[in-house]
Amino acid sequence: MSNSEHDEKRSDLHPEEVAYSGLLARRAAELALEKKCEQVRILDLKGLTSVTDYFVIVTADSERKAKAAAEHIIEELKADDERPMHVEGMDSMHWILLDYVDVVVHIFMPDERSFYDLESLWSDAPVTTVN
Repeated sequence: MSNSEHDEKRSDLHPEEVAYSGLLARRAAELALEKKCEQVRILDLKGLTSVTDYFVIVTADSERKAKAAAEHIIEELKADDERPMHVEGMDSMHWILLDYVDVVVHIFMPDERSFYDLESLWSDAPVTTVN
């Protein structure tokens, strides 16, 4: 999908679709917590970019935990008829990206999360910490 097609799709969203993306972000965050991920935060990017509505950013303290969290999120959301449009990083496990279009999940190892510091890059976004 080209950027202009993606922008067109996003401009046609109804309020219930935006609310659904918030629920999807929350569900992904809670699923990451089930696999013992830490520093789970949801960044609300609506109004800041046309790329996505939410980032879910989590830290996994081991490659095994990162892989388990990614697989758990994918499997559980698949049961809800949600499938990622794109998955990256499953080979290295240091930064796994699960792209659900309106929600993008980032599973980081601690050093990568600190280095890329998405929270600072998107410092204008409202942040919800999920415990």
